Order: sequence, then C-alpha cells, then structure tokens
Amino acid sequence: MPAFNIVISSGARLLLGLIFLSLGIEAVMSCAGAGPLSESIANPLSSSAKNVTEGVKPKVSYWHLWTDTKGVSRQARCTMTKFEMKGIGAGVSPQWQGEKTHDGATIFVTELPVGWTGDWHENPKPQWIIPLSGRWFVESMDGQRVEMGPGEVSFGGDQNSQETQGRKGHRSGAVGDEPAVLMIVQLDVPPQAATPCVFH
Repeated sequence: MPAFNIVISSGARLLLGLIFLSLGIEAVMSCAGAGPLSESIANPLSSSAKNVTEGVKPKVSYWHLWTDTKGVSRQARCTMTKFEMKGIGAGVSPQWQGEKTHDGATIFVTELPVGWTGDWHENPKPQWIIPLSGRWFVESMDGQRVEMGPGEVSFGGDQNSQETQGRKGHRSGAVGDEPAVLMIVQLDVPPQAATPCVFH
C-alpha cells in the first residue's frame, strides 16, 4: 500500500472529523493506526482548542458543485457556520458539532494519475470529495474551473444536469506532476434542490 504525506488544514480536519463522527466510524479511524491523519480524524478539533475555549464557532469552507433549474452545473464557494457546542455522547467533553447525516454512506479513496482528465459526467451520488495529496480540478458546465488541493473540500451535487453543447455535469482531472489522491464520501440520499450552499 503506498504511503501518502497528508497535510490537512484545521478547517478540513474539522469537516472530515465531523463527517466520520456523523457516520459512526470514529472507532474505526482511531484504531486505523498511528499518524497525523488518524489522530486528526479521531480528534478533529485538536488544533482548534483555542476556538473551543474562547467560544468562537468554527467556519468551514467548501466548494459546492450544483445544478441549476435549467440543468446547468455551477460552482459556489460556501461556508458552514451552524455549529453547536455539546458533547458527542454521555460524559464526553463538549466540542463544536455541525449538522450530521444519518443516512448511509460509502467511503473510498481514488487516485487520479498524472495528466488524467475525465470525460464530462455527473457525480454518481451526492458526495464530499476531500483531497489527501496532489491537486485536482473541477470544471462545471458554466465554464468555471476550480483547482483544489489538501485542506480544501468539495461537495459534488451536480446530478440531474442536462447535456448542453456536449457538456453534462462536470469534468475533472489531475493538476501538476503528481497524482491527485481523493477521499470520497458518497451519501445515500437523493440530490438536493437546485440551489448552492445547502450545508450551513
């Protein structure tokens, strides 16, 4: 199994930790082995202790790839701000917690080889995409191209787009001279309404 040097910002660490905690896989991740990623996922607020003690709600940014009412995919920069200070269970010290998804999910890691660019397609399901190493891009039907790397997060919700001039959904690919390693968290939920920034 290849080793990856993973650097994740505190905001992405918080989001990734909240996603895993909401899916009930905290124990799996904390037992997965030593190292910065396992430690950060098991305790996503480890570097945000100052925010907890000072009562400052976190803000976690993400890119949302969505489909408008005309079937055109677009991208919007969004921020999650709805966090509540509470314990995750009985007897657990309070921590910032955001909205949780209680539906099922599939989690996997994919690698985009150097120079790889995919054809136009929709995300198969609503899904979070978290870059672990390397850089990648997403181009929506409206022509916007966003490049992302470790510490940045994207939500793929471009289902139900309509083909226009040979474009449907988005295209994506690796950027630079190293592969892009992405963690995907696919949600078993129907696509959201045609509006960006549905996660607050």
